Amino acid sequence: MNYFEFYNIPESFTLNEAALKKQFYVLSKEYHPDFYANEGDEKQQEILELSTLNNKAYQTLADPAKRLEYILRTHELLVEGAKPQLPSDFLMEMMDINERLMEIDNADQLADISAEVLAFEGDINQSLDALTHDYAGLDDTAKENRLNEILNIYYRQKYLLRIKESLDTFAARF
Repeated sequence: MNYFEFYNIPESFTLNEAALKKQFYVLSKEYHPDFYANEGDEKQQEILELSTLNNKAYQTLADPAKRLEYILRTHELLVEGAKPQLPSDFLMEMMDINERLMEIDNADQLADISAEVLAFEGDINQSLDALTHDYAGLDDTAKENRLNEILNIYYRQKYLLRIKESLDTFAARF
């Protein structure tokens, strides 16, 4: 079952965290296995599955990164083994950063590259916020187009995450 449908909320990248948590607690109480201890095995199994679904749905929707990935997967945009088509200018900039990382020999160089990567991350996050803030109000065609733009940002974030992991590795040297 779709997590948004389970919580009876519209699909959105930005959720009311308090309302989500409140719905989680309502369903946690409703589907708590202890309340069904005297029911038959079939009903107990059903409640256990609903309780598990509630926990998984909340863990996914409460975390913005997991929520983003979930929405992309729900729309079949994230496919295992798919090769993202990132813009060449982005890839060139990341290649340049990687090359400079390999040549680092002092903490100042590391700090400069770290600042550059954080700036990239800030720009990417700003672009993502601009694409996701009004998503729930779009019509289906506009949502589909927007999801493809968001997918591009998602792949950039993943690429940048690998760069940040490399930075952490190099930071341990100094």
